[in-house]
Amino acid sequence: MTSVPGLRYLPGWLNDEAALLAHIDAAPWSSELRRRVQHYGHRYDYGRRSVAGREPAPPLPDWAVVLAERLNREGLTASRADQVIVNEYLPGQGISAHVDCVPRFGPDVAAISLGSACTMDFTSLDGSAQVPVRLEPGSLCVMTGAARYEWRHAIAARRSDRTDVGRVPRGRRVSVTFRTVLCP
Repeated sequence: MTSVPGLRYLPGWLNDEAALLAHIDAAPWSSELRRRVQHYGHRYDYGRRSVAGREPAPPLPDWAVVLAERLNREGLTASRADQVIVNEYLPGQGISAHVDCVPRFGPDVAAISLGSACTMDFTSLDGSAQVPVRLEPGSLCVMTGAARYEWRHAIAARRSDRTDVGRVPRGRRVSVTFRTVLCP
């Protein structure tokens, strides 16, 4: 548990990380951003902040359906996710502070971390509090309530993270994010 209300962090949630990475890497990647991505179910248009993109996204692959159903069955999401984004982060890459698009996505966002660990920083919208959360390989991070709507999350673009045991270099990290679309 963390000090961010509505944030659930579950280390070791995923058992077979290597098999999931193999499925992901067997699919084509898009290089539309500074990082490689894969969109399933609905394509998110970053410029318009909308899921109504020009190109339709492929349906959720079998591995994503199984994980979305598990998230819902375990009570971690209110409904089965119908949109998945896979992001690849190489050392030195990150993502700026943001709240997942409120008018487009439902009340929970669940993300599985694969590959390298990294630190995700959660910052309250008013900037009065910041909480670093170490995301280990195979872990699950679920944002609901305040964590979903009242806190930004970000990963600093750096090659290593400061931890309790000193500075730890980053390797390749893949994030698999599950969401439900409210209005395409």
